[in-house]
Amino acid sequence: MAQDDNGGHELTPARSSEERRTGDPGTAVIIRDAVENPGFPPHRPRVTDLDPRKERRAERTVYTLFYLSIAGSIWAVAAYMAFPIVDGDPGSVRLNNLFIGIGGALALLAIGIGAVHWGKALMHEKEGVDLRHPVRGSEATTERAAEIFRQADEESGFSRRTLVRNSLIGALIAFPLPAVVLFRGLAPENIDPVEELSQTMWAKGVRLTRDPTGTPIKASDVTLGSAFHVIPEGLNEAPDMLEQKAKAAVLLMRLKPEDLHVSKGRENWNYDGIVAYSKICTHVGCPVALYEQQTHHLLCPCHQSQFDITHEAQVIFGPAKRPLPQLPITVDADGYLVARSDFHEPVGPSFWERH
Repeated sequence: MAQDDNGGHELTPARSSEERRTGDPGTAVIIRDAVENPGFPPHRPRVTDLDPRKERRAERTVYTLFYLSIAGSIWAVAAYMAFPIVDGDPGSVRLNNLFIGIGGALALLAIGIGAVHWGKALMHEKEGVDLRHPVRGSEATTERAAEIFRQADEESGFSRRTLVRNSLIGALIAFPLPAVVLFRGLAPENIDPVEELSQTMWAKGVRLTRDPTGTPIKASDVTLGSAFHVIPEGLNEAPDMLEQKAKAAVLLMRLKPEDLHVSKGRENWNYDGIVAYSKICTHVGCPVALYEQQTHHLLCPCHQSQFDITHEAQVIFGPAKRPLPQLPITVDADGYLVARSDFHEPVGPSFWERH
């Protein structure tokens, strides 16, 4: 019941539209003479319901589309092998993308069109009402659920139409194969990733330079609270610049020396509070590019891993499993920051270290 704010009397719902119009306009009432449910429209049978020949033709169309999907998946795998990407040849990239894309598009499009045509032309299409009931796991509901599955199987023809079913299963199995083959191209070929990531362009005496200009950095340039994106000297002239940068990118920061908690053996890895750490996150290799001055935390924006610079980039939050590798640094005779050596451990994701 609604309450009248003025008099406090209860109001009963109006029995007609006329009575509703004479009541308080600010009071919500229930209209008793609402439009009745018109029900379902008359069922109109499809041509496949009336003509067995057209039903068989629709079935042939569906499983032919599924077979086309299988052919498209095989085509994409074959194109990956037949049209490899050649370094320095943009035409090979275009051909590789074109033919693999055609195969993948055919595989996915044929599955989609085949599934839609199956539902439109062959599956049971009479309208029905699914009444909502409380969710429970009683014996009756379990039996009813099994009955619904049996009925759905009978109406869709999934068990009865073996060619449609088997071709769909084959298409679904074949469709992921191009992705599996393409993912193989993301890993280095005939190279041990652990060994590859254990060596970078950093070496004794290599200057730390600004990214991307390559300007050398003096220790006096690095003020408290500042952060520099750093690359090794000579990186911009390297023939494999991008590959080397992906391993050698570094973040440079300066803290008060008394804020640093230095472990044994690393006493000379920093210079007057200036520390350098790999920019490559040890989770999946994203760039750790956000530095919080007040907390001295580094944040990876991809999956929110956080590293504490005051404790040698130890992981304090997120999915990363090990600290960022530290680059030992010092200064040369001209006051420029230089590396003492390469990293003492592999950079990047931890899974590269697993054998």
